This record gives sequence, C-alpha cells and structure tokens, in this order.
Amino acid sequence: MKAKISIRGKKYKVDLSRPYDISIPLKASKDNPLAWYLKPAEITPVEVEDWVGSVKEGAAVNFYNIWFNPHAHGTHTECLGHISADFHSVNDSLRQYFFSAELVSVAPETRGDDQVITLNQLKELLGGKSPEALIIRTLPNSSDKLFKDYSNTNWPHLEAPAAEYLKDLGVDHLLIDLPSVDKEKDDGELLAHRAFWNFPDKPRMHATITEFVYVKDEVKDGSYLLSLQVAPFHNDAAPSRPVLYKIK
Repeated sequence: MKAKISIRGKKYKVDLSRPYDISIPLKASKDNPLAWYLKPAEITPVEVEDWVGSVKEGAAVNFYNIWFNPHAHGTHTECLGHISADFHSVNDSLRQYFFSAELVSVAPETRGDDQVITLNQLKELLGGKSPEALIIRTLPNSSDKLFKDYSNTNWPHLEAPAAEYLKDLGVDHLLIDLPSVDKEKDDGELLAHRAFWNFPDKPRMHATITEFVYVKDEVKDGSYLLSLQVAPFHNDAAPSRPVLYKIK
C-alpha cells in the first residue's frame, strides 16, 4: 500500500506495506534485554483458589499477569516526567504519532573508560538535516542487543552538548538502541536527558526519548517516516512500538 503524506509542509511517498519494526518484544525469559539491576520480566497465569488461568491447566482461557518495568525490560518511550518532581505522563505528552525521521549509525568514541556519542559525530552524520525524530544505531550492531543484560556494563552514552544540539535543531523525538541516553552511573546527573528536554528552564513537554530499540543491519541509514505507537499507560514511560517506513 503506497501513500502520500505531508510533514512540515513537505510531501513524501511511502510504502506502508513495508514496515521496519524497531521495537524489541517483551518476553518472560532471559532471552530479553535487561537493565537497572532488575530480574527478568514475568508472565504468569492468575491463580484464584484452585483455578489457574491457563488452558494447559484446564481453564477455558489464558489469563495472565505481567510484571515488568518499562525502563528495564525493553523498548519504551518516556517524557520529561521521568526526571521531574511533578508528575507528567507520556500518554499526555505524545499527541501526534507520525514524524519525519533520520536514522544514523555511529561508533561511539572512547574517552577513558567510557564510550561517548559526541556532538561532532551527530553534526557530521546529520549534515544539516533537521528531522522531527532521530534514531541512533550504535556500532557494532550485534544481535546481542536483543537479549543482553546491561546491568553494570557502563554502556555508551550521549554527551550533553550532543543532546542540546538536537534540541536546538528541533528534534522532538530521540530514539536509541541503549537502555538510556545517559551513562549508567552518573550520580543522578542525567545530563543528556536534561539537555534534550531543556529541563528545568523551559521544559519541552512534547518531546520524548525512546530507548532499547533495535535496528537491523538491513535497515539502511537515511530518511524515514516514523510511526511512534506508545501503550496508553498513565506513567512517565510506557512500552512502545516505533515503526519506520522508507521515504521515497
């Protein structure tokens, strides 16, 4: 199915029959990404007295509880409520769902014990483009990202000047294939989050950060239409399903 769309006054052609789903499905096993020192997610049948909500156990239906943390167990989208004392819900922040997007691949630079995505790298990769959304694929792009336990690994992170540059450029939605845009252990500074959301000075209430995506190698760097679908949870973050469509 081919369609013509208009974003920021520009017209594009996209093939809606060829989506690239860059979310990671949530599984109740170790075959699932994990971060922030939590145990794996759990999906278990409800048990009420002698009734078990599983067809295999004799019930008429499967009736399961799910325990998980959106920040730790897979692809999620968050709003500035993630770092503010006042409550803000991502379900209220995101009111549109289709955006012009650019996908870039970057090998973080080594700085001491850290791996850092820098301002200069993003400037070079974007080459003057100002998309509504940016997807950052880190290199190497191992399939380990689909099931890695990131706790205590000091994953690569985005330096604050790079996040501020994206904010100034007009990027409203930032997506990355790591548990966080910030360093794992930074004494709570969260500099990239704060810079991108312009918090607390003039908070960008509409801006979002999506973490724990996975972009296969077959999806080439370039311009896309992003469909950002977020589960309607009244929370600072919620599971999400970002989908890319190549722009003709």
